[in-house]
Amino acid sequence: MPKKEAQAILPAYPSIETLAPYQIGKPIEELTREMGVTDVIKLASNENPYGSSPRVTLAITQELDKLARYPDGNGFGLKQKLADFYEVSPNQVTLGNGANDILDLLARSFVGHKDAMVYSQFAFIVYGILAKAQGALGIEVPAVHFAHDLAAMQQAVVKNTQTKMVFIANPNNPTGTVLEIEEVRNFIANIPPSVLVVIDEAYVEYCPAANHRALLDEFANVVIVRTFSKAYGLAGLRIGYALSSESVAEMLNRVRQPFNVSRLGLAAATAAIDDTAFIERSNQLNIEQRRWLGSQFDALGLGFIKSAANFIMVEIDNASSINQALLAQGVIVRPLQNYGLDNWLRVSVGTPEDNLRLIDTLRSILNNDAL
Repeated sequence: MPKKEAQAILPAYPSIETLAPYQIGKPIEELTREMGVTDVIKLASNENPYGSSPRVTLAITQELDKLARYPDGNGFGLKQKLADFYEVSPNQVTLGNGANDILDLLARSFVGHKDAMVYSQFAFIVYGILAKAQGALGIEVPAVHFAHDLAAMQQAVVKNTQTKMVFIANPNNPTGTVLEIEEVRNFIANIPPSVLVVIDEAYVEYCPAANHRALLDEFANVVIVRTFSKAYGLAGLRIGYALSSESVAEMLNRVRQPFNVSRLGLAAATAAIDDTAFIERSNQLNIEQRRWLGSQFDALGLGFIKSAANFIMVEIDNASSINQALLAQGVIVRPLQNYGLDNWLRVSVGTPEDNLRLIDTLRSILNNDAL
């Protein structure tokens, strides 16, 4: 039989054809496949090294005989729990399949291909990806000392009248820098109220002073995005949420896919939010270990950015080769070339044992003993 001609590939939206996919932190399983390394520690994705609350395990167990049933598509129980926790209406809560799902919903709901989105240099790389995916103009404002320059971002918003959305990551990933709430408040007060300000608080549990909840009561154009993936230790279940005005939440729920949060995810998050002691303990351990890592980087003569989150961005010559040498020793960290930070690595704060192994391995590599 004659061979069928290959079908022509349909062209994608022009901006998507130039879009580089998001690079995830290397999974442990992938490193094992590639290098045969079995004793692996992962300090690349800013996960909680202490796992999740024991209440989560119990909540998941109680759902195991219901897996054949769809979850509550509206997530009533979790939305009510979040509403009580933050003293808002359940109608101000939108649930997502992780915080990235919420960010995507926001872009698809409020930004068109003739619009603009403003974000900082060295901010979460997904913001630029969302702009391209929407065919919108992504305006990246140069950072100052690796942090958001809100004055320059304000000027960018005012200058471009097509701006529909601004992203502020606080604390910021991957730099770990943090803005004072008054800075953010002044920024919002000095831009048009028609511009939606999305405050990405994925790491706020590690920096309670960066809680912007009060801004919801002051500004109708504020959206706060949070996640259960980091401090709550539920990254594998993918649960994020937004707090906003009811009108914004209504628009998001028109676009949101049904059942976008699983039955197990809903149960786990509902149980996790009650265990404030677990979060406080995780935060305290993180502070202690983050401080210890900083002292070790100092001892190794490595520069780093003071962080308010559960990771540290460390400067190191020949970072790409150092990263490969760490991988060969079973230590996964995050290279940052895709952020334009060729001489930097982002290191998640792990357990004391993991952090000690990282430092010992790094010291050996820097001394050329393991190269």
